[in-house]
Amino acid sequence: MNKSLVLAAVIAAAALAACGKKEEAAPAAAPAAMVAPVVEAAKDAASAAAGAATGAAKDAASAAVGAATAAVDAGKDAAGTVKDAAGAAATAAADAAKGAAGDAAKKAADAATAAMKK
Repeated sequence: MNKSLVLAAVIAAAALAACGKKEEAAPAAAPAAMVAPVVEAAKDAASAAAGAATGAAKDAASAAVGAATAAVDAGKDAAGTVKDAAGAAATAAADAAKGAAGDAAKKAADAATAAMKK
């Protein structure tokens, strides 16, 4: 009976093996020739992005320098305007003082003349 059982197991295994589903072959990995262009394209894209970022950074720095230069020039112009205004105010004050002093001197002379006539 043991031999019959073993013989039946062997026949069943052979039948299952002959009639069973066969596994499909796994798809072949992409050949290196197909991967290389993709890697090159990615490298080129990264290089272009880095170049664009560098250019944008240079442009931003240049704009900042231009703005700073314009601010310095505006400050110089404002200082010149303030200097001119202060000079004009000082001249006007001096002229007013001269006029007031001249008027005061004339009044004093008139008063002295009037006092001498008495």
